[in-house]
Amino acid sequence: MHSKKNRKRLTSEEKKIIEEIIRVDHAGEHGATQIYRGQLSVFKKKSPIWNKILEMAEQEEIHKSTFDELIVKNHVKPTALFPFWNAAGYLLGVGTALLGEKAAMACTVAVEEVIGHHYEEQAEILKTKKIDSNLLKIVKKFREDELEHHDTGVNHHAEMTKGYVYLSKAIKQACYIAIKITKKY
Repeated sequence: MHSKKNRKRLTSEEKKIIEEIIRVDHAGEHGATQIYRGQLSVFKKKSPIWNKILEMAEQEEIHKSTFDELIVKNHVKPTALFPFWNAAGYLLGVGTALLGEKAAMACTVAVEEVIGHHYEEQAEILKTKKIDSNLLKIVKKFREDELEHHDTGVNHHAEMTKGYVYLSKAIKQACYIAIKITKKY
């Protein structure tokens, strides 16, 4: 559960924190791969946005694989809502892609803004409590990747999406709700 440098015995509170982080991030990274999978199912390979979405999707696959390993290694029970989050991610990807390339990028901007903030909060907790230096490194690295995805969306004119403010707000709110629920279940 922790590196050789961090051999201390974990308290029940610390164990709960690590389990919550891994459970939520495991579900979130699976959801992210599904968003991009849904978007790629709509856009054609000749679409100008195809390669950029594929690049972000491949990075999310690495994140997903990392949390797949951590959930097993740390004996963390996945969220009971795992199938729902996967389906919701895919539908969000399809839905935003059907609205166009800018809307797909608006989805990326909204999701990654929330996730970047979420990862920052987790990094601060892990750093302050000095619990798991390896998990801290992972969270920090993935946060940087997510913020890069956010910037990619902005650079692809996400904010020019018709109804951007409403779409963005709805997606962000859904992400916050998903995080909150997944922490508990």
